[in-house]
Amino acid sequence: MTLVRLFAAAEEAAGAPELRVDAADLAALRATLTTDHPALAAILPRCSVLVDGARTDDDQPLTDDAVVDVLPPFAGG
Repeated sequence: MTLVRLFAAAEEAAGAPELRVDAADLAALRATLTTDHPALAAILPRCSVLVDGARTDDDQPLTDDAVVDVLPPFAGG
């Protein structure tokens, strides 16, 4: 299962900083996340999603040892 690390508002919406998700590719992972955690549906489209530290397309296959980071937009000063 792929490790999904959630940050800031995404963590709050999911109720956990990390999840394990069984998904064949990034598109399936997004679908599973929004089905299992409906509050993510409003946040996920605006998030940067990195697979093993790199931005990628939704058809990116996921392996069991992949790490997916979900990073909502943030502002700083």
